[in-house]
Amino acid sequence: MPQPRKLVIVESPTKARKIQGYLGDDFEVEASVGHIRDLPQPRDLPTDMKKGPYGKFAVDVDNGFDPYYEVHADKKQKVRELKKALKEADELYLATDEDREGEAIAWHLIQELKPKVPVKRMVFHEITREAILRALENTRELDEDLVDAQETRRILDRLYGYEVSPVLWRKVRQGLSAGRVQSVATRLVVERERERMAFVPADYWDVTGQFAPTEGEDAGQAFRARLTGLGADRIAAGRDFDDRGRLKVRTGVVQLDEASANAVVEGLSDAGSGSGFTVRSLETKPYSRKPAAPFTTSTLQQEAGRKLRMSARQAMRTAQALYENGYITYMRTDSPSLSAEATDAARRQAAELYGPEYVPGAPRLYASKNKGAQEAHEAIRPAGDSFRTPAQVAREISGDQFKLYELIWKRTVASQMADAKGSTASVRLAATLSDAAGELAGRDAVFSASGTVITFRGFLAAYEEGTDVTDGDGAAASGKDARLPRMAEGDPLRGDDLAAEGHSTTPPARYTEASLVKALEELGIGRPSTYAATISTVQDRGYVRTKGQALVPTWLAFAVVKLLEEHFRWLVDYDFTAEMEADLDQIASGSRDRVAWLTRFYFGDGSGDSTGWGLHELVENLGEIDPVAINSVEIGEGIRVRVGRYGPYVEDLGAEVAEGQNPPRGSIPDDVAPDELTVAKARELLAAGAEDGKVLGTDPVSGNEIVAKNGRYGPYVTEVLDLPEIDPSLSAAAQKKAKAAQPKPRTGSLLKSMSLETVTLDDALKILSLPRVVGTDPESGDEITAQNGRYGPYLKKGTDSRTIASEEQLFTITLDEALKIYAEPKRGRGARAATPPLRELGDDPTSGKPIVVKDGRFGAYVTDGETNRTLPRDLTPESITPERAIELLAEKRAAGPAKKRTTRKPAAKKPATKKPAAKK
Repeated sequence: MPQPRKLVIVESPTKARKIQGYLGDDFEVEASVGHIRDLPQPRDLPTDMKKGPYGKFAVDVDNGFDPYYEVHADKKQKVRELKKALKEADELYLATDEDREGEAIAWHLIQELKPKVPVKRMVFHEITREAILRALENTRELDEDLVDAQETRRILDRLYGYEVSPVLWRKVRQGLSAGRVQSVATRLVVERERERMAFVPADYWDVTGQFAPTEGEDAGQAFRARLTGLGADRIAAGRDFDDRGRLKVRTGVVQLDEASANAVVEGLSDAGSGSGFTVRSLETKPYSRKPAAPFTTSTLQQEAGRKLRMSARQAMRTAQALYENGYITYMRTDSPSLSAEATDAARRQAAELYGPEYVPGAPRLYASKNKGAQEAHEAIRPAGDSFRTPAQVAREISGDQFKLYELIWKRTVASQMADAKGSTASVRLAATLSDAAGELAGRDAVFSASGTVITFRGFLAAYEEGTDVTDGDGAAASGKDARLPRMAEGDPLRGDDLAAEGHSTTPPARYTEASLVKALEELGIGRPSTYAATISTVQDRGYVRTKGQALVPTWLAFAVVKLLEEHFRWLVDYDFTAEMEADLDQIASGSRDRVAWLTRFYFGDGSGDSTGWGLHELVENLGEIDPVAINSVEIGEGIRVRVGRYGPYVEDLGAEVAEGQNPPRGSIPDDVAPDELTVAKARELLAAGAEDGKVLGTDPVSGNEIVAKNGRYGPYVTEVLDLPEIDPSLSAAAQKKAKAAQPKPRTGSLLKSMSLETVTLDDALKILSLPRVVGTDPESGDEITAQNGRYGPYLKKGTDSRTIASEEQLFTITLDEALKIYAEPKRGRGARAATPPLRELGDDPTSGKPIVVKDGRFGAYVTDGETNRTLPRDLTPESITPERAIELLAEKRAAGPAKKRTTRKPAAKKPATKKPAAKK
């Protein structure tokens, strides 16, 4: 009689391999490789459904928001494999992740596989032998409420995107997208840049000096202090100014200028050289600091960004690999709590490594401050009932995985350690200003300093939490672990090195990925598990770019946010978006009906007010939207930024131009941030983008004038053609057609070795001579040309292109040299010469061939010689692991070759059968 077999389905191949090793031969573990089906694009619906109720969204909004699902084209083979495995099984375990996404994947598997054997939901938050065996013994039913919540999110995102994005296409640019979280995240980044653009710096001065007691045990021990008061008035510091450069409070606060600060220094010259300073007050109080809670998804992304310089996506990818290989617990969680076993493990390890005095008498308990916390039920921590130290895993993992594991281990252990203890001392000292201070003479100059001394490091012995960049204000000098000398009130002090120092207030810091994640979580917008994808989306869409670690909005983002704020205000309102998230949590808990909620969101409650929502009515009654106004940002003095089809540019509306002519314009380089585009900078760009450009001379052959200009994609040269004027009496369409029919000037980008300032006529003529005919292949008779393209210089013979080494070769390469290049075998796209691999990652279990990382024309990629896969943005040749490389190649094989669109009519399918929306 055949041995009964149990089929276990997880999401990823790595997870499947790990779990298979913990289960016996009577278990078969397979991977679905993520979601197997989703809402199709409306254009991909069966023909007979395109004009029906599913035709617009693949969701029937008039009948309970019923979704229509299709299996992904690249997952059909996988579904066939799972069905085949299920036929040989007598029990099905769905072991997808325990959050909403995992629950939805499990539901879709049931709907598609239609199992006739018992089905059990198996959940765990760490992949260890003990956890897997416990999960087998404690299975549960599918959580229909979690499925409802995830499906509501998916439908909501489809309605939002498909109604709002087309408005962006018509009024801003084709190919843009809007989303309930990505649009709000973009708005946050744009609003911060607006604050920076409107910011007016304030200049202020103060005085610093070195001071030391002149008597006592610590006589001569110097410390630094800063001027904080003159008489009864406090000296203004950066925090005292608003964003317009004005003092927030004008009474009791004095703003020093350079002259006043220098007058204070002069007035203290006599006091400094002697013992004119005295201690006015001295305060010492105990210092205590608690450890940070264990990591949640959000705090892990923030801290990985601060300490490891990882993007949110990179942190989550790395954490996913650690989880799937059994090193940490599930990485999508809102909860900072630890299980009793984990708490004991952390306390035990802290005592072993640092001593029993570093562990408090009672375990520390942590609870989430987020009322909507859900997902997994424990913080992110090292896996197992006892933790492996970083040293113990160092031979198994490396690179980013090791760094992130070490961070998680330190944070977890530190969370169960004792408080750091110490003392903080604050001193105020003063002297009276002499007549040399002029009008300030006779006033007391008060200096302040403080210092904190750690006497017991406690949890700091293991870990210290990072902080985001904040705006300094030049307040009283202070320092951690800065011990002040022993002093008493009334003690004399000597002052040296008194100096006036000038400062300027700084604008609000731009968001980094870490601080944006923190802001989104504090506002209650979205879910931490989706933040990495959200930040990647706004970057991929061209709304945000990075400058170092800062997130800088593009002018395109300004146009999109402006349109949404003016015409879809409630959709990008922070409170509304947070309210939506809370409502979705209620659907997940079973306390709110999803159909009723979607009906209110899309159709409204009939009140006609925005508080009653109603996206459909909002879109239907948008009214006129002026695209010029939406795509314009005023800079000042009649200059504005326009977001054009080919990128942003400045134009001067105050300049005099002939009737029918455009105002002066200049492209905005991509490296100029919005807050850097002052009126002066705009005039520079206008001058650089002047229509006539820099005249280099006349082409002796054609007689045309040759000019050099600056464009969006860099400097270039072009010829000025003498073209006949187009008849102004023609219609706009006819004028456009006539203009298109005119001959086009030769144009070419400057070589990397050239610049606008140094380019000559000879340089320009060489560039305009391209493509250059090198000669004819004597065997094939094909002409070989040298050309400069987007990816660099290359040779072209028919359809065969070969990269050449340098731009200079464009003008010097001979036919013999070109034929030698073509005589070599073509080595992949770009025809580069073979180079050694960047890394070797072992053998692929499917093909049995070695996996290597190579440098290709479009970036680094992994290959086993048969299948190639470009590295995702969050991975580098140094950080990718063998497991991740195997997974990438498996995904590429499962996708198969790119599918060509055909006109064959697909077979009609019935809409997905879905349980009733009503709750018990």
